[in-house]
Amino acid sequence: MSKPEEKWTVPPARPCCPALTERELTAEEAEVTAAMFKALGDPVRLRLFSKVASHPDREACVCDIADVGVSQPTVSHHLKKLKEAGLLVSERRGTWVYYRVEPSVLAAMGRLLTVPATV
Repeated sequence: MSKPEEKWTVPPARPCCPALTERELTAEEAEVTAAMFKALGDPVRLRLFSKVASHPDREACVCDIADVGVSQPTVSHHLKKLKEAGLLVSERRGTWVYYRVEPSVLAAMGRLLTVPATV
């Protein structure tokens, strides 16, 4: 009996916060935002995130993005950290796992670092 296909798994954390210039972050917002930036603070994770975000259709098979100069188990570890930070979602298709950027992430990251236009 074959295993059922796994649907996109959505991590528990999501970027949630207003622009840093809008108001002071709450403790909870700071925790979520720090986890997101901490995950991207590693060069290998940042490259993996970039590979997924820039891949055609904004999703990539792990087989297409694993060439970042570290072993496959290390790639899996880094992808797990990106998922835990709410930056990626995944879906198993047969023997491969596909990753995509959590839809709200890029917009939230851009909004967080936006400086309002002066009047």
